[in-house]
Amino acid sequence: MLLNDTSKAQTLDALSGRERAVAEKFAAGMTYREIGEALFIAPTTVRTHLATIYEKLGVRTKIELAAYFAGASSAQAPSLSGAPPVLAIFPIECLNSEERWRRFADGLSSDITIDLARYAGLPVIAFHTMKSLNSKPADFAADGKALGVTYIMSGQLRADDQRIRLTIELADAGNGVSLWRERYDRPVEDIFTLQDSLTESIINVFAGSYGTLATVGRNAVRRKPPASLRAYDYYLLALEQHTTFSHAGNAEAIRLFSRALELDPTFANGWAELAYAYSIEACNGFGDDVLTSIENWRTAVENALRLDPTDSCAYACLVNLRACFGDLEGAERAHRRAFEYGSHHAGILTLLAGGRALVVGDPSEAIPLIERAMRLNPLAPPWYFGMQGRILFAAGKHREAIAALRRSSPESPDVLMFLALSHAALGETGEAARIAARLNAEFPGFSVERFIAGYPVTNRDALLAIRHAAELAKLL
Repeated sequence: MLLNDTSKAQTLDALSGRERAVAEKFAAGMTYREIGEALFIAPTTVRTHLATIYEKLGVRTKIELAAYFAGASSAQAPSLSGAPPVLAIFPIECLNSEERWRRFADGLSSDITIDLARYAGLPVIAFHTMKSLNSKPADFAADGKALGVTYIMSGQLRADDQRIRLTIELADAGNGVSLWRERYDRPVEDIFTLQDSLTESIINVFAGSYGTLATVGRNAVRRKPPASLRAYDYYLLALEQHTTFSHAGNAEAIRLFSRALELDPTFANGWAELAYAYSIEACNGFGDDVLTSIENWRTAVENALRLDPTDSCAYACLVNLRACFGDLEGAERAHRRAFEYGSHHAGILTLLAGGRALVVGDPSEAIPLIERAMRLNPLAPPWYFGMQGRILFAAGKHREAIAALRRSSPESPDVLMFLALSHAALGETGEAARIAARLNAEFPGFSVERFIAGYPVTNRDALLAIRHAAELAKLL
């Protein structure tokens, strides 16, 4: 739903004075720590305020939040063709005269270009091509049309010996309308660490099903007549359903991904996401037969990697698939490849953290991965917390596991299972029984053993912990 300025003002009136102050500062690009220092509150209190702010305003991303204060609307999106949009990243303009900062700006531009092309699932014009054009965003119309560019990203960098200030903007290549703008302000310490930090922040704003490009694209798709939808349109709609992790949402995601792949069988990222949807079907008992789900999962992964041998999502799906067939060495190799190609992507790190806790590795290795994912995407979607909860359960941190799981999707049977297991492990058998009863009533096709077989749980300590708590919760 689009809000005019009057409606936005009325909605903002629902915020308390403190909430509005937090929202304005966060939308302007300040970190939790910086907001806390400015308002004399703890960073954890900032996070709590933001959760309330998001609920009151009905927004899900920082970009949507910023629209309330900047007057921008992510709904002002260009129409999409049947193919994925093409992104052109201009070399970041350095406003300093010193050569070292010009090199830094070029290095940052190159890193962002390479990593977005790898992780965001969309074509990105090569950095050297953009550098050789030597044009400004305002003069890019002819070049952009020749290159088939849908969006352009530009930026300006200003630095001194204490701080680096970077402004990044996304615009419609066709008409120059600004779709999103973000400001980053960081202290100068280790310049290489700083460069990685800025690159990671921008990647996770743009990439994934909750990123800027997916949000802008979905808004455009919803305004299209159904008969005109193309492969990438179906893919965007499928991602939204996929991340609900509900029975109905997963089934719809499989249908939409499959439709996208009927239209474009060479769409590697579509195959990778379809593989992930089938893996969810396998472990949650959403399909008629777990072996059929695993076979569909295998076919989709193989197609994805045949088309794109660097797809981090496909390798993350391959980790658990290899374990389903008892190939734990292959699962470990797949984990390393997924991390190699997806080490900056919060969603991939979240998947790998779950695999580390339950499949290959151990929970002590999983916890740093999920913590890094949360740092890269501080406005984490609910499914991140579901993964965090199972990791904490496997690590024996049952009270913390419950807190995380309560922030995840209540429509996902594996979330209910780990809630019941965590309460049972704490001796809270009454609450465990209540959740177990709901699980059995709402998801008759689900069972602990099916989750173990379909996830699969091959880590011995995690397996023993799950089965022991399941006995206490009367889930076996």
